[in-house]
Amino acid sequence: MTNAEILHVTTPSDREIRMTRVFNAPRRLVFRAYNEPELLKRWLLGPPGWEMVVCEVALKVGDRYRYEWRNASGTQFGTGGICREFVPPERMVWTEMMDGYPSESLVTTVLTEQGGKTTATMTMLYESREVRDIVLKTGMEKGVAASYDRLAELLPTLEKSATQS
Repeated sequence: MTNAEILHVTTPSDREIRMTRVFNAPRRLVFRAYNEPELLKRWLLGPPGWEMVVCEVALKVGDRYRYEWRNASGTQFGTGGICREFVPPERMVWTEMMDGYPSESLVTTVLTEQGGKTTATMTMLYESREVRDIVLKTGMEKGVAASYDRLAELLPTLEKSATQS
């Protein structure tokens, strides 16, 4: 893996987590993969062994979304919230209430393209440093990294299907 293919996790403030990853694909395809249920179900799975069993997307301000995952042992959890800003293909902002987490967060995802590559920057804002630190201790970045690895594998297939259409 090159340095660009690695998930970078930072804490830019005492209430934020920022995750950045570069994908070797145009922004329009990355945006599509973030917003089409049939594509989300292929990559947004976290660690190996999970499947997405509910995938309701929010494609305009005010829409609600809900994602739920289940593993082979039957453990199930989810997240949901409301779309606050939706600017195709560059910016998505939504609230997020993850099952079992102590409070809601605000998630902003920005997609920027340069030279045919897209940088996805996801910033999660929590109500306090304590909540942010609880989230960091879950190891959630491992699930995000695994999902983003799957997305990186999926994107070239979308490019091929787009050029064949």
